[in-house]
Amino acid sequence: MHRLMLLLLAAWLATPNLARAVGEEDLLPIDEAFAVSVSAPERGRIEVHWKIAEGYYLYRHRMGVTPVEPGFKFNPLQLPDGKKYTDEFFGDVETYRHEVTAVLTGAAADGLDTLQLRLKYQGCADLGVCYPPHNKTVSVQLPAASASIATGDTGLPAAPPPGLQLPGMAAPATGGGLIDTGAALPEDQAFQFEAIVQSPTVLLLRFTPAPGYYLYRDRSTFEVAVGEGLRVGQPAWPPAATHFDDHFGDVAVYFDQVEVPLPLLRTRGEAQSMTLAATFQGCQTDGICYQPMTRQITLTLPPAPAEALHSAATDATGELPGFFAAILLALAGGLILNLMPCVLPVLSLKVLGLAGSGESAEKARAHALWYTAGVLVSFGLVGLVALGLREAGLALGWGFQLQQPAVVAALGTLMFVLGLSLSGVFNIGAGLGGIGQSLTQKSGAAGDFFTGVLAVVVATPCTAPFMGGALAFAFTAPAALAVAIFVALGLGLALPFLLVGFVPALARLLPRPGAWMDTFKQVLAFPMYLTAVWLIWVLGRQRGVDAVALVLIGMTVIGAGLWWWGRLGLDRRPLQRLLAMLLVGLGLGVALSVGSVAAPQRGAPASEEGVVAYDAAALQSLRSDGRVVFVNMTADWCVTCKANEKTVLSQERFKQALAETNAVYMKGDWTNVDPEITRFLESHGAYGVPLYVVYAGDAAPQKLATVLTPDMVEQALRDAAH
Repeated sequence: MHRLMLLLLAAWLATPNLARAVGEEDLLPIDEAFAVSVSAPERGRIEVHWKIAEGYYLYRHRMGVTPVEPGFKFNPLQLPDGKKYTDEFFGDVETYRHEVTAVLTGAAADGLDTLQLRLKYQGCADLGVCYPPHNKTVSVQLPAASASIATGDTGLPAAPPPGLQLPGMAAPATGGGLIDTGAALPEDQAFQFEAIVQSPTVLLLRFTPAPGYYLYRDRSTFEVAVGEGLRVGQPAWPPAATHFDDHFGDVAVYFDQVEVPLPLLRTRGEAQSMTLAATFQGCQTDGICYQPMTRQITLTLPPAPAEALHSAATDATGELPGFFAAILLALAGGLILNLMPCVLPVLSLKVLGLAGSGESAEKARAHALWYTAGVLVSFGLVGLVALGLREAGLALGWGFQLQQPAVVAALGTLMFVLGLSLSGVFNIGAGLGGIGQSLTQKSGAAGDFFTGVLAVVVATPCTAPFMGGALAFAFTAPAALAVAIFVALGLGLALPFLLVGFVPALARLLPRPGAWMDTFKQVLAFPMYLTAVWLIWVLGRQRGVDAVALVLIGMTVIGAGLWWWGRLGLDRRPLQRLLAMLLVGLGLGVALSVGSVAAPQRGAPASEEGVVAYDAAALQSLRSDGRVVFVNMTADWCVTCKANEKTVLSQERFKQALAETNAVYMKGDWTNVDPEITRFLESHGAYGVPLYVVYAGDAAPQKLATVLTPDMVEQALRDAAH
């Protein structure tokens, strides 16, 4: 209605004074102005008839009739000649008055009894007002394929749809009339949902949108609401239609009934009852969009053989660990983070600080406690923010902050500034909380706390071994338990320094303070510069060379301001100090303006030789063909991902293994926010990258470890091929 009002306003502004008196009440509803009916005198001939009210007309070039189902191969639409003239809106046109019949010919597939058609048309009133383009979905009953079967109403119930048949479910109503798309159906009528047990480890789901409605493929989730030792895998959606709607833009949808195999991962083989909860969303064509709806179905599972349980377990996405197991995994994962290359530059600062306090056990403990406090608080906040954003509907996971260009630019600039401080270009001193000096010399509480914060921020691009299960638990657990998992990760990261601070024997292993510390401090500047280079490279992948140029300009201006500050030393020149800090602020503003730079058109991962860009439909198609598929989910900011790609996935051994097993290498890029990849990660119990999964046809997929080895990958591919 609001679009019609806008069109009326436009017409009011463009027409003479007499026409400007026209209001919406002077116009017929569009279904009265252009009453449409449809019939099928033959299986290969559809006739669409418009009865046009007096004083109204339809444009020939704005009319279209297309089947919704793929089972009707059709020819171009046949329309009679209309009245030709020059229109003030569309130029040379043909129009119809009173009535017009369009004919669509073609061939209907065997078994196709009811055909849905999508109509498109636009018309105007002689009052000087045009209706907006109108879309309507209609349904027509096709005559029986055999001439000996009467085409009239037999009084028998409609034949059930092909495919999955369930007791107690009536077939969708069919007929030769129109589907009323004006009044929206209740959600249980608009979208039917059914499920059966196809095998001990596979459920078969069926969605049936009513005529004139469609279902989103990528706005659905499935979970086991009731059941022991059960978890669902990734649904095997068939290819979907591409559709543009006003709610989500270009989307993958289903206008017709769709059957979806859903793997069921079992760790217990006995027969049992389970309840499946399915959440999905759909819309009315050219109508309302329903809120996500959840249906629950209780099913009885038969006993599962031992080999089926083994196959499900190898997916590594079975039951989530219990809370205490997740705590232990988080501690181990956080401890291993200390060895990851993304954390080492910051930890070097902590080593320097602990060495500087070697003469005092009290200072060593204070260092360790304040550093640990910074780590724990930061891990807790990162976890809360990630969980909160996910609850708000954003597809985010571990390392989400590095998907934001402004955060990457800020981190790169910070590393550059720390490098300048370590190189002796400037020393802010105690006036700003002692941060600059505390990070590079005998740090106080603020410096130790800040070092812990920095360690957490740069640790999140890495996913260490044992972290996967802990993160999967955290992202599905209640908020209090989830925060406890993140705190346990932080405790693991801080544990080495806690031990050094509280175990005198370990503290005595540190070198004594001396002149070497100044040299070591300056050497540490270079890992900081390299970390800044890496972050700027990530930014370039996200926002292109324009963003890189902005950050480099900002860094140069910041460097000039800090150099000026350092040159002043102890000299009390308030104006010059103020100008130096204004220069730093200006440079920081320039560097952080990268958020306004539009993302360039990135080359897909498929641009690499022998690599296929991740696509859910393509993956399902390859699995249906029985192909082996190696899926690599990666990101440019993920250091572990790049290490695996350098040492394993780019080597000749991997390529040869792909060739020997006739496997497809598929890569997904999570450098920027990508909801489709996030859904893939979640379906395998992962909430960060890297993730490596090997598929072999319809068999349960195999999830590999976070850190790859050539032997591990080759063995997984060979197992899948056999």
